[in-house]
Amino acid sequence: MRDRFTIYFITLMTTPTTLQQTPLDPSAWRFTVAPMLDWTDRHCRVFHRSLSKRARLYTEMVTTGAILFGNREKLLGFTDVEHPVALQLGGSDPEDLAKSVRIASDFGYDEYNLNCGCPSERVQKGSFGACLMKEPKLVAECWQAMTEVTDRPVTVKHRIGVDDDSSWDFVSNFVSTLYEVGCRVFVVHTRAAWLKGLSPKENREVPPLMRERAFELKKAFPDAVIVANGQIADVETAKGLIDGGLDGVMVGRAAYHNPWILTGVDETLFGDAAMEKSRYDVVLSMTEYLKAHCADDPLAIRATARHMIGLAQGLPGARAWRRELSDPAAFRAHGTDVLLNAWSKAFGEKLL
Repeated sequence: MRDRFTIYFITLMTTPTTLQQTPLDPSAWRFTVAPMLDWTDRHCRVFHRSLSKRARLYTEMVTTGAILFGNREKLLGFTDVEHPVALQLGGSDPEDLAKSVRIASDFGYDEYNLNCGCPSERVQKGSFGACLMKEPKLVAECWQAMTEVTDRPVTVKHRIGVDDDSSWDFVSNFVSTLYEVGCRVFVVHTRAAWLKGLSPKENREVPPLMRERAFELKKAFPDAVIVANGQIADVETAKGLIDGGLDGVMVGRAAYHNPWILTGVDETLFGDAAMEKSRYDVVLSMTEYLKAHCADDPLAIRATARHMIGLAQGLPGARAWRRELSDPAAFRAHGTDVLLNAWSKAFGEKLL
């Protein structure tokens, strides 16, 4: 039986000449929305795109097995409005990752990101995610295999450490190994991953936040694009980190629970004109989306509405908005007009 390294070597020898890589523009990663399981699906990304033209959006993590053997349109399909959008992949076999990138290339993604940060038990059983940080040479081989089959950037999302090792030597060796083979974009979750004893939720909160590691990596690898992830709750914090020397930030749950913060991204971080949309304008545009893309799919209507619950965060009437978008009867009665109905119930004719 051939081991994975033999398979990888054969793959390299039978792969066409490496595609010319798209030149990197560091500003492309100035503000990114994190891949989040069960949240950043295509409906969520359309909603987020309605709030920012510039934010770089990521899919949920998709495993190589799912792509190779699953429903590819369901897993990988998206609408043009979502660009720029990156596909995050979960896997540890170079050949499978290369095959997955080839398949996904037909859908037109702008980036492929390898997950080396997820600490869940399911991911550990598949020998990928955060446990890959213990095998930097394998990650480098995975990165090379992916790069061979696409002209789009191949990036890595990782932690600053694993279990009891969050030393500078550990993370710098990981990044250095990838840097030496050509990787130039690193999304750094600035907490270690504790693989035993903590849930994924606890892994986002318990290991100490060490944001200084991202700055140390930028200093050690000035030509690399270093993007910090972890407990960034608003655009002002993002601007402070970028002004301090980082290339960009990745925001996760804050962007989901309080998505209106995305409306400040284009103006504050890119110097664009201020967005003049109201929340009601967003409701109107998303209603058009539901009618055009989800009219025959009640589950898609519910998913879209669920992603939009946070749109009213902090407003008087937010509770009524959440209640309407959580009521099965409202979906049965109003279908693709469920957002308009919820707005009317919560805010009347106010164009907030």
